[in-house]
Amino acid sequence: MAALNPMQLTIAVLSLMAVTFSELPYDKKLAIGVICAGGSLGTMIPPSIVLIVYGLTAEVSVHKLFLASFVPGFVLALAYYAYIYIRCTLNPNLAPMPDKVEVEAIGWKDIIHGFLPFLLLIFIVFGCIYGGVTSITEAAGVAVGATLMVIYARKELCKELVWQALKRTLLSCGIILWVTFGAAVLIGIYNLSGGQQYVTSFIAGLGISPFATILVMMLVFFVLGLFMDWIGILLLTIPIFVPIVTHLGYDPVWFGVLFSLTMQVAFLSPPFGPAAFYLKSVAPPEISLQTIYASLWPFMLIQIAILVFMLAFPGIALWLPAALS
Repeated sequence: MAALNPMQLTIAVLSLMAVTFSELPYDKKLAIGVICAGGSLGTMIPPSIVLIVYGLTAEVSVHKLFLASFVPGFVLALAYYAYIYIRCTLNPNLAPMPDKVEVEAIGWKDIIHGFLPFLLLIFIVFGCIYGGVTSITEAAGVAVGATLMVIYARKELCKELVWQALKRTLLSCGIILWVTFGAAVLIGIYNLSGGQQYVTSFIAGLGISPFATILVMMLVFFVLGLFMDWIGILLLTIPIFVPIVTHLGYDPVWFGVLFSLTMQVAFLSPPFGPAAFYLKSVAPPEISLQTIYASLWPFMLIQIAILVFMLAFPGIALWLPAALS
């Protein structure tokens, strides 16, 4: 699970990208927005840990969630691209062409040694999952085995490397497990005290349409996203909301896509906005937290627009699972 955490992957990407936009003459606000918004796409693009935990919590097929999120994730990435292209076309100074530099040509040896194993691992993971050969967890185990074989073939396998990998995996999984444990205890107490029945009765007693009920749930996600991490929001709300969604006649797979989209906004929105804090931790000192937040609002508007689009047209997310089921 640690290898699939989108925020963990974002940290690694931001560490490199933060250096890049500080050295090249790009508009800093546009570069900041691209980095944070692009990093948050991990919640939509399989194999997303958000979708996996949602599927396990809501008892929904993770395979169908992956299929359903592919098109919305692609549409969101395309919307980012369109926004960047339009802005840079209207104002080329935002992303001027860098000076020409001499680069050494990449030979076949470099491709086989560095790039081919990466493609091989992707093919193994997605082939096992979408080919129905293994489950999500088993595919991760196969990927670990394949990675060890690649490292051994490149004569880079050593005790120190394995030890560091085990420590980082334990640290990442330990955090998730403790948060999951705490949330599970809280949810258990909440349910035993009649909280789930109360919320269900309250929402049902509002006298609003089923679609308005979904909007109320989205509003709850937005508000909680200002102050909480995604896994806390998921474990606190999904066991309550999914039965209501199913009772109203909506597909919980579609609702999972909506949840992932709202978490996209939560990753960027202040005052919590984990993507902003991750970027601040690796960005040059002159990049303030206020500058980062000021750079994110156009991308948050794009995310909200795509969310509204998916709310209005559920078939966009559901046609691929239906076609391949």
